[in-house]
Order: sequence, then structure tokens, then C-alpha cells
Amino acid sequence: MDSTLNEPTAAPEVSENPYADLPEPTGELVQPIILLVDREEPCDEDSGIAVAALASVNALLANPGHPYWRPWAEGAFAKSVRRADAKMFAKVAAEFPDHSVAELGSARALAFAPMPADSLPKRLAKLQVSGTTLPPGKPMELTPVHIALNDGLGMSTGKAAAQGAHALFAWVLEGKPADLAAWRAAGCQLSVQRLDSKAFKKLSRSAQGPLIHDAGRTEIVPGSATAFVRVG
Repeated sequence: MDSTLNEPTAAPEVSENPYADLPEPTGELVQPIILLVDREEPCDEDSGIAVAALASVNALLANPGHPYWRPWAEGAFAKSVRRADAKMFAKVAAEFPDHSVAELGSARALAFAPMPADSLPKRLAKLQVSGTTLPPGKPMELTPVHIALNDGLGMSTGKAAAQGAHALFAWVLEGKPADLAAWRAAGCQLSVQRLDSKAFKKLSRSAQGPLIHDAGRTEIVPGSATAFVRVG
């Protein structure tokens, strides 16, 4: 299974702080993730969930010095998965060159560093969040690092993508450095494993990353356990 996760490049030397014009965040910060939902040949759902998670992490690895990462991670850790068809996906990529992209087969997603939730750029704010659906496919071949999803919750594609991204991001921040280094050295391969509620609860006891609980703003009951990362 081939996946692409951009490697961070050395930043050019500059005499001024490139983030000097960014205001101090006073409200909620959110990480926008744009998922390609092709109208003619959409990728399967689990590939879309996995690629959204890869894009989320890629944004951090490509731009770890952005000053909004720390307050975002210390706050609600909010992510917003929005969909775009092929034409709009290309427009977003061209209009916002500071994006990070990830690919997993035919699945593609791009993501950004956190932004103030109440002042997203118009192009991004207009992209739809609710109703994001991709067709089911065959179960993915499990990779050494994979996201376990609580399939008993009946999450939509967009919701599951956000929860999977939470889980992978939290694992990158809090998992074992040796596991992360091995994962990156192997090409950042990632897959999704769907578990019924009983199996999810049992296997979550041996999760290699934090167990993600949803805030309950949409779709599911507040506090529901949604996803975690497994290694091996």
C-alpha cells in the first residue's frame, strides 16, 4: 500500500519572524482538512479516512514552527473535515500554497495549520462539512500502524475522518518516539480497522496512542470513544 506524506524541508533563513502578523488567538482554533470527494470516481471510505489523518499530521511535520499549534493542541484540538470535488480541490490547492497534501492510492486530502474558527478564509468556509459520504470498499490490508475505529457508532465519512485524524495526531504527539521514527522511515503507511463496539473496547486497553473521546457536537453522544492507534 503506497502512501505519500510530505517530509519537512529546511526553512530558508529569514531576518524577520514570518508569523509576526498573526494575531494572538482569542477564540477557538480549528485545523481545516479538505478531503477530495471525486464525483465520478470517488475513493473508498476507509482510504478517505486514512488520507485525511495523514494530511492532518503532514501539516504539523511540514510546518512545526507555526505558533498556533501549541494553543490548538492545548485547547479543543478541533478539526474540520470539509469536502471538495476535483475542480474545487485544485482551486484550494492553488489559492493556499501553504497547504500540506497526502495521497493514499486514489485518495487525496490537504490540511493546514490551525486557524481561528470564526474567521476561516471564504473559500474554505464555503466548503461543506455535513453530508460527506464516500462509498464503502473492501476492508483495508492492515499496516503496522493503523487507526482503529468504533464502527458501532455509525459515524459518517466526515465524522470518522475527523476522529481518525484526532487519533493519529495524538499518537504522533504522545506515542513512543521509536514507533514514530520507524513509521516515517517505512513511508508513513496507514490503514483503518473497523471494530464493533465490544472488540473496540477490548483492544483499546492496549492502544499505543490516546483513546479519543468525541465532544458530542455532532452525530454522536458526548464522551463516546471513537478511535485510537494500534502499532504492530
